[in-house]
Amino acid sequence: MKNSPLALPKKPFSFHGGANTPHYKNTRQKQSEIMPCPEQVVLPMLQHIGKPCKPCVKKGFSVAVGDIIGKDTGHISAPIYAPISGKVTKITQVRLANGRLYDAVVIASDGEMRMSKSIKVPVINSDTDLIRAVHDSGLVGLGGAGFPTHVKIDNHQENKCDTLIVNFSECEPFITADNREAVENTDDVLYGIITLLRYLHVERAVIGVEDNKPDAIKALKAAIEKSCDEESRHICVLKLKSRYPQGAEKVLIKACTGRTVPPHKLPVDVGCIVMNITSVGFLGSYIRTGVPLISKRITIDGSAVSEPKNVIVPIGTPVKDIISFCGGYKEACGKLIIGGPMTGIAAPNDDIPILKQTNAVIALNKKDAVQPPVTDCIRCGRCISSCPMRLSPVLIETAVKMKNVASLNRNGISLCMECGSCAYNCPAHRPLVQVIRMGKAMVRNTSKE
Repeated sequence: MKNSPLALPKKPFSFHGGANTPHYKNTRQKQSEIMPCPEQVVLPMLQHIGKPCKPCVKKGFSVAVGDIIGKDTGHISAPIYAPISGKVTKITQVRLANGRLYDAVVIASDGEMRMSKSIKVPVINSDTDLIRAVHDSGLVGLGGAGFPTHVKIDNHQENKCDTLIVNFSECEPFITADNREAVENTDDVLYGIITLLRYLHVERAVIGVEDNKPDAIKALKAAIEKSCDEESRHICVLKLKSRYPQGAEKVLIKACTGRTVPPHKLPVDVGCIVMNITSVGFLGSYIRTGVPLISKRITIDGSAVSEPKNVIVPIGTPVKDIISFCGGYKEACGKLIIGGPMTGIAAPNDDIPILKQTNAVIALNKKDAVQPPVTDCIRCGRCISSCPMRLSPVLIETAVKMKNVASLNRNGISLCMECGSCAYNCPAHRPLVQVIRMGKAMVRNTSKE
């Protein structure tokens, strides 16, 4: 790599809006624990944005760890692999936290965790090799978005990306899984970044990390300084002020580069590739071992959990098994959230499985799960001043009530990233995110007519 003409940023740029949410990083200092193999795993065929996979196994098939069980059926898709060894007991349908039914493969464990003979270290000598390897690994955005990573990096040359932004914001309350990735898997994180710089010919990498993670910042800086690779000279750790939603792609790009992603455009349109730090760490591990994406580190926390932990579990493990590993519920669970408390989805029960993009499970007791009473909007404007996209949630809410699709489009409802900053800052406790989701459904249904 030639010396980069792009300077590494010394301090972050400011962004509009947001919310000062509490941190509640109770598990930040807790070493990740590896959960024993569950009795069975349930693997939905849609664990990513895009087309679902098609099961390539049948009832009665014997599988080993790393055997492919779901083949991708389109460009925007990613294969799914067996996280345990055992026997396929059924091909069924499961309902996930979003309320939708998906085809799923159920595997009963044989307790052996036999590794597949198909696992081999990928050979990478070019960008094409790297993109193929990323596809074969089954990697999707592990920060929660679930976008197939091979698609994200496949158009880097056409768009001439010059900056890789490693998303290590982890700005939602409770979640510390990315923090533990940076501390426990530092070498693989750095190796993944170096590999991306080397083969995608990106000029610099910026690790955007909030300032409430001093141990991880220290570990990453030490690894970069120790590295002998040429690419490490073009990597920096940029300390960001802790403010939600720092981890949203467009917000993070603004904070790390000062660039603004125009409406209806993508990060590549401003020369950026954004990848979650756990995604980068997995990539570094996969390039060295050839073991595909079969497990996930998740944070288990909340007022109803006996022992909050960071746990590494096979993908497809039922939530109830992980809660049991964390000592069970210390009191009745009033709400179970898959993901963080700002953007996560409330689950109907704890039978649902962990997916590739699951980064946390938050179990709240009945007291903490009570929603404050909704009162009339007082036109204070806090929802407007807190919106990172500079939208007017109050106008969008009115348009939804009036079922005025033209007004919804005029007020930019499609630009809302559903971060919840507006609802969090609303003194009337208006359910603005839920209303905006209803508005988006109205727009979609109208466009189909």
